[in-house]
Amino acid sequence: MANITDVKELTHFIEGKMITGKSGRFSEVFNPATGEVIAKVPLASAEEVKEAIEKAEAAFPAWRDLSVAKRAEIVMKFRHLLTENKEKLIELICTESGKTEEDALGEITRGIESVDLAINAPHLMKGEYSVNVGGQINAYSAKYPLGVVTAISPFNFPIMVPLAQTSMAVAVGNAVILKASERVPMTALFMSELWKEAGLPDGIWTVINGDKEAVNELLENPAVQAVSFVGSTPVAHYIYETSAKYGKRVVALGGGKNNMVVMPDADLEQVANAFISAGYGAASQRCMAISTLMPVGQETADRLVEILKEKIENLKVGAYTDNADYGPVISRQAKENILKAIDRSEEEGAKIVCDGRYKDITKNSNGFFLAPTLLDNVKPGMEIYEEEVFGPVRNIVRVDNLEEAIDLINQHELGNGVTIFTNDGLAARKFTTEIDVGMVGVNVPIPIPVGYHNFAGFKGSRFGDGQMFGPDQANFYTKSKMVSERWLAPSENSGLSFAFPSNK
Repeated sequence: MANITDVKELTHFIEGKMITGKSGRFSEVFNPATGEVIAKVPLASAEEVKEAIEKAEAAFPAWRDLSVAKRAEIVMKFRHLLTENKEKLIELICTESGKTEEDALGEITRGIESVDLAINAPHLMKGEYSVNVGGQINAYSAKYPLGVVTAISPFNFPIMVPLAQTSMAVAVGNAVILKASERVPMTALFMSELWKEAGLPDGIWTVINGDKEAVNELLENPAVQAVSFVGSTPVAHYIYETSAKYGKRVVALGGGKNNMVVMPDADLEQVANAFISAGYGAASQRCMAISTLMPVGQETADRLVEILKEKIENLKVGAYTDNADYGPVISRQAKENILKAIDRSEEEGAKIVCDGRYKDITKNSNGFFLAPTLLDNVKPGMEIYEEEVFGPVRNIVRVDNLEEAIDLINQHELGNGVTIFTNDGLAARKFTTEIDVGMVGVNVPIPIPVGYHNFAGFKGSRFGDGQMFGPDQANFYTKSKMVSERWLAPSENSGLSFAFPSNK
């Protein structure tokens, strides 16, 4: 494998070329497992973003006019290149995000599902046709790409989320500008090379690295027609409000406070394994990670805590080269914030079952590692219950019955994902019917849909319209035109009428 740690100064990708940043501003890129700076990434100025948008806008008409089948062919070549370069992608993801190899491979696999769906753009762009809707008029609809669109992606999925946000946008004929997370820019730049090799015309795929200055230009520039965002809820709300103010189509997905309800009849050994993998995998840096366990009944809770304690204490935390269960969090600041959240939880009365604060890897590693923490007797109103914590500290909220669990979940401002573990079909049906959450699992630890189903939460987890995965993306990234046509013979006289058109 290439020695990517030698990379010092990264670039943007504009009009088919790696372009050196002009702003003079940079952000450091860390290897979270070592704490070392492995690169510096340029932070684009508003003027640089404007220039990139202009180049994308100029490239758009030719791509729009290319047949959708030809566009799908290029997307298919891109898919083959992703598969051929999995090892390189795994190395990049693990190095700049700290994930394990297994987790990185899983992310790539799920990301390719979005590309697979985009290959079906010829089918998803089909319109409708009706013959003789009245007065020998035929009516049909046709879908057209929007133009220049942008995706703003998070650090926790360097490839899966960008692929989910952009693959369909490219396939249906848009020019796409990806504002990758400045914490994980190398994977996005490597994707750019693959798009180039697949034959995508210059200007149709752009990667701009930057911070709020770059983002604001993307949100405010009139040439950008649609915005897709994945990140924290406060930023999602800002993205939505700003984009809507400037008349753009927008979907902004925010955070989640995802619950796992455990009924007394569930197999607690299975539940424990599911909770640990869904709660602590990727150092809990997933918007669909289970953060709160809700066992129904004190006996269920006591038995489950006993099982979990031993399993969690035996988790191996380390670098992706160490065959670890999970790796570091993304930054030193993130680690410090998580440790403070644990301290406050203890002050608020939570009981610490497993304390990761004082483990050797937490205290003495140069990397941003945190051993797992589990809190019991967490109550609504505590900070750890109300707010999303993007790190390996999970909590237990004890409830007396299923109704209480449903009420608590529905009252929370976030509604991303939720799951129930039970062997009772009636309980599962009640739960799936009454719960006010966008993605629901039954005996499934992470209820994230596959790439050909839609993905989005409710309430504060989602702002705007559209989806991140699924066929609705074809609608989000296109506009529909309705045409009514009639062909009159030369001798026909339709007559003069002031009545509102209707089918008589």
